[in-house]
Amino acid sequence: MSSRPTMHDVARLAGVSIKTVSRVVNQEPRVDPDTRSRVQEAIDELGFRRNEQARSLRPGQSTALIGLVTGDLSNPFYSSIARGIEEVAHEHGHLLLTASSEEQPGRERQVIGAFLQHNVAGLVVVPTPQAHLQLTPEALRGIPVVAVDRPIGPTGTFDSVVLNNRVGAHAAVTHLLRDGHTRVAMIDGDPAVYTGRERTAGYLEALAEAGLASDPALILQGYHGDRQAEAAMHLLLDMATRPTAVFVTNNRIALGALKALHARRRSLALASFDDFELAGILPTPMTLVSYDAVEMGRQAARRLFGRIERRGGAPADIIIPVKLHLPEETN
Repeated sequence: MSSRPTMHDVARLAGVSIKTVSRVVNQEPRVDPDTRSRVQEAIDELGFRRNEQARSLRPGQSTALIGLVTGDLSNPFYSSIARGIEEVAHEHGHLLLTASSEEQPGRERQVIGAFLQHNVAGLVVVPTPQAHLQLTPEALRGIPVVAVDRPIGPTGTFDSVVLNNRVGAHAAVTHLLRDGHTRVAMIDGDPAVYTGRERTAGYLEALAEAGLASDPALILQGYHGDRQAEAAMHLLLDMATRPTAVFVTNNRIALGALKALHARRRSLALASFDDFELAGILPTPMTLVSYDAVEMGRQAARRLFGRIERRGGAPADIIIPVKLHLPEETN
């Protein structure tokens, strides 16, 4: 079945009336247990989901929605992506529903299921590493999906809009090395996440090109958010032979690193993937990898509406360029 299953499909498979299916779906009493079981089996087999949006509409009403599943709505990066998506959605007469997976696969599954119940026309997803296990053709039932910031599963499965992560990280670390730093540390979040893997690869490639071996003691991974990143920076500052420069892989980690430097009244060269507000007026000079996150959202939304309108051909990987801003350019 290529389209979303209906109550008619469930009724036909279970050998009951539409009214009986409705009673089971709405958990009404006075349904024979054997009949209820047979209907539930048909629901499970077909992957039927109740259309919550349709239930709330009066006759003659219509609606058009798309959904966005992000990692953390409090992160300005995702807010900017949402802004770009919303601009394009408005042009197409759609509203945007937004929710956070909190980087948890179980939460991601719940949010996507809820969006499908509300009859969204399509989804833009910042996927967890396990997203490909639940974003299957059988689960989606023809609903188009575009990945943003990270791809979903193998290349060519879904459209994706991602940053030039490896190039940006390589440029930032290369700049630190050209400034004379030979002990350049790195603080990263989840090494299983695509962005972290690519930015780590850029860091390692820059060291190799400079003829420097990577030091495992200087590579701190698994530090999520500003609080954990602050702790990671303290670990680096406590080393007998401290690094003279640090590359951090996102804006949240940068904030934590800055807090630790402020608390210890220390200063060292800092490079961050992601620009952020007030970076240009901080007392600690920073090298920043910046990009247009709003445009990322626009590109993802345009690709999604192309899919909704059955245009676009094979899945495409859209790469958003990045730019290196040096400390003298940010002050």
